[in-house]
Amino acid sequence: MSEVKIFRVTGEINKPNFKTKFRKEVRALKKEDAVDRIYKEVGSKHRAKRFQIKILKTEQISLEEVTDPIVKKLSLGETENAQ
Repeated sequence: MSEVKIFRVTGEINKPNFKTKFRKEVRALKKEDAVDRIYKEVGSKHRAKRFQIKILKTEQISLEEVTDPIVKKLSLGETENAQ
């Protein structure tokens, strides 16, 4: 079974009347899965199409670098159950 990794994705949303930057942490198996999930989540929250969302950087991070409490709790629960 594959190991779930944590990715930090940074980017920006460019809509005609709305421009903002974002940084989001997600759990995924591959970098491509993380980017796809960002497109889904950001697009549904801000009603933005994929061409309006620009991904600037995607990096894999360690558990110590996680700032999102939900992602941290899910990841910690996985390691506790595995032991």
